[in-house]
Amino acid sequence: MMRREILTAAAVTAGTIAGGTLVAGSAAAAPGGGDAAPGRGTAPGLAKKDTLAFAAGSAIWIGTAVAGGGHHDSQDYPPPFTDDATYRELLGREFTSLSAENQMKWDFLRPDRETFRFDEADAIMDFAAEHGQVVRGHTLLWHNQNPEWLEQGGFSADELRALLKEHIETVVGRYAGRIHQWDVANEIFDDDARLREEQNIWIRELGIGIVADAFRWARAADPQAQLFFNDYNVDGINPKSDAYYALIQELLADGVPVDGFSTQGHLSTRYGFPGDLADNLQRFADLGLRTAVTELDVRMDLPDGAEPTPEQLEKQAEYYRRVTEAALSVEGCESLTLWGFVDTYSWVPVTFEGQGAATVMWEDYTRKPAYHAVRDALAAASGRAGHPALER
Repeated sequence: MMRREILTAAAVTAGTIAGGTLVAGSAAAAPGGGDAAPGRGTAPGLAKKDTLAFAAGSAIWIGTAVAGGGHHDSQDYPPPFTDDATYRELLGREFTSLSAENQMKWDFLRPDRETFRFDEADAIMDFAAEHGQVVRGHTLLWHNQNPEWLEQGGFSADELRALLKEHIETVVGRYAGRIHQWDVANEIFDDDARLREEQNIWIRELGIGIVADAFRWARAADPQAQLFFNDYNVDGINPKSDAYYALIQELLADGVPVDGFSTQGHLSTRYGFPGDLADNLQRFADLGLRTAVTELDVRMDLPDGAEPTPEQLEKQAEYYRRVTEAALSVEGCESLTLWGFVDTYSWVPVTFEGQGAATVMWEDYTRKPAYHAVRDALAAASGRAGHPALER
């Protein structure tokens, strides 16, 4: 494979961050300093210079999804997390936060009604503890990636309610005190800003009140974890993010323990950048919520297996930089997660035909301009811009 790292200088705009200190009672302290989180020791990754983790310092948790489950099961490579030594080495060195890409979703955790498959999720938790990383839990209530036995089981409303309560109590309880943030409710609105009353088995059969119950059950199972709504296409101020803004205000007024709102950040260079990203996150922060970017990638059109052009790579880097700067500019936005960091294991080509190269590293683990854009924006906010270790 040719080395495709193009060393273009990313523009750096100094940002400010006041969200590095977590809410009182949180399961984790500020990245790189402060009181130790449960299972958090001295982070080996932070001692390695010229990494995203080092550049971020205490400004923000910089994370990635841990590849596994989902589309990976049908690919012609071994499981990345367990079989790719380079992947594991970079996973521990580059990041201070991890999210299970699929290993904590219903269809992976619950192969049948009586069984919980925890081995893979436990391995991620253990890896994070070993490397001084926090973990985002993903996800508890969703319309997608549910097992067939659940969707086709013909359960009564009472049975479904008991199943969800048992699931949340078991999963959240197992990792109580070790999870930084949980995506409690994922993608409950469709692209037209309507509740997924047909697609989402929980809302269809139990009504919107089940969402409030899920947050309450999660809080009871782990009083320390921050509890989030999470969705895609809510980067800017639009009808879909407006729907969350209205719903969350209602829930807060009713005393429901909603702690945060997060946008996934699945972007494409074929569309314009959501320039009001920071404004959107800020209005949720103004409600007293934490915010986060949880699944950042930037795909591009690559018809017939074409290689990205320098112009495409520059635009991709700009998008990554602008998201990073937006997150850093919002007080209380303390978590920025890439949805994978190497193209080899990205979900994008499997899901979006003719699109790809969405992550910050090529298949051979060399760095794209997007990597440097994220790193330099983090360094500018953390005061590490110009540090010798970060020179190319």
